[in-house]
Amino acid sequence: MAVGSMQAGVMAGPKRAALESAEVPQPGPGQVLLRLEGSGVCASSLPLWEGREWFTYPQPAGAPGHEGWGRIAALGDGVMGLQAGDRVAALSYRAHAEYDIAEAKAVVRLPPSLADKPVLGEPLGCATNIFQRSEIRAGQTVAIVGIGFLGALLTQLAKHAGARVIALSRRPFSLEFARQAGADETLLLDEHWTIIEQVKRLTDGRFCERVIECTGLQWPLDLAGELSAERGRLVIAGFHQDGPRQVNLQLWNWRGLDVINAHERDPQAYVDGMQRAVQWMAEGIMDPAPLYTHRLPLDRLGEALELARTRPDGFMKALVITS
Repeated sequence: MAVGSMQAGVMAGPKRAALESAEVPQPGPGQVLLRLEGSGVCASSLPLWEGREWFTYPQPAGAPGHEGWGRIAALGDGVMGLQAGDRVAALSYRAHAEYDIAEAKAVVRLPPSLADKPVLGEPLGCATNIFQRSEIRAGQTVAIVGIGFLGALLTQLAKHAGARVIALSRRPFSLEFARQAGADETLLLDEHWTIIEQVKRLTDGRFCERVIECTGLQWPLDLAGELSAERGRLVIAGFHQDGPRQVNLQLWNWRGLDVINAHERDPQAYVDGMQRAVQWMAEGIMDPAPLYTHRLPLDRLGEALELARTRPDGFMKALVITS
C-alpha cells in the first residue's frame, strides 16, 4: 500500500493555485487508492477558481479535480472484482494530485484497446447520459448550441445515430472542430434573429426535432427554444450556475416542447454513463482525443484553470498530467 507524501495541486485562494506536499490518502472499506496519470479541468470548477463568496480557502489537496484516470495502487477491505495495477477511470473528488481515493463502485476498468489514452470518466459519462436522454434518432435534425468539449462530443454521437447536425458556436475555430466531428451545417452565434432565419431556411421552416443547449448562458437558452420544432425536445445540458434564468414559457407551451434537464445527480447514473463512454470509445463511436488541446503538468494547474476560464482560440479541453 502506498504510504508517505505526494504532490497535489491546492487552490490556495481566488485565482491562486500552488503545488504542495500532502499525505497519501489510504483507502477505507469499499474504496480504492488511485495512482493518477492525470485529470481533466472542468468548467464547473471555475466559480471556485474565480473566488465566489461562498467558498473557503485553501481547498483540500487535489480538490476539486473529479476527472481523473490512472491505476489502482491499493484496495480497501471488501473490494471485489478489481486488482492493484488495473487501469481505470474513476469518479473521485481530489484528482488534481498524484493519488486520490475513489469508491470501488465508482471505478470503471479500462480495456487494453484504450491503453495509454486519457479517459476522463465523468465528462465523457455526462456526454453519453445527455445523448441518451436526448433520444436522438436517424433522420432528425439536431441543433447543438455551443461547441466546446461537450458539444463536439454530442456532435459525434448525433452523427453516429444518423441525425443531421447543425452546430452553433460564438468561436469560429470551434466550428472547425464541429465539422471534424461530422456537423452538416455550422453557424456563428452572433445575431439572434439572423440565426433563427438561417435555421428556418435550413429546415424548410420546420426547425429542429432536437435542440441541445450546451453553453449555460441566458441568451443561447432563449435561442435554443426558438430553434425547437413543434413537439420537439429541448435538452438543457449547459451548466447554469451564475443565477436564476428566465424562460419563454409561452413559446414552450405553444410548440408543445418536451424540456429535459440533462444533469444527473444519482451517482450510479454517472457510473453507468462512464461505462457506456468506455465502451463507445473502444468501439470507435466516440473519440475525444482531438479535443484535448492543452496538456500541462500538475504544477501548472492554475494556468490550466485560467485557460478554461478565458477559452482562447484553439482551446477545447485542458488535461493536468501527473505521470
